[in-house]
Amino acid sequence: QVQLVESGGGLVQAGGSLRLSCAASGSIFSINVMGWYRQAPGKQRELVALTTSGGSTNYADSVKGRFTISRDNANNTVSLQMNSLEPEDTAIYYCKADLITTSKLFIRYWGQGTQVTVSS
Repeated sequence: QVQLVESGGGLVQAGGSLRLSCAASGSIFSINVMGWYRQAPGKQRELVALTTSGGSTNYADSVKGRFTISRDNANNTVSLQMNSLEPEDTAIYYCKADLITTSKLFIRYWGQGTQVTVSS
């Protein structure tokens, strides 16, 4: 069993900052990719940022220069530092992990989501 637990969402004014964290726990052998996606009402879920086991990162164009993703492999944790937040960033943010379980199964796991609301 694997669980992803997100934290750090909340309400913030435009221009403010939030830091999201996601901790993976359970029967994990290795994690290939961890990242953050978001879904606003009436819109498709979209990639925000991801980081691979090799250390590379990818960001959506809309968040480049404002968001920073980081990873703590020792604790199977990924964080997203969000600065200069805009109302357009309002969404439910989901943690995602592509991982290998201890039984050597490749599985994609999703967190339950955490709400980020940016007021104008």
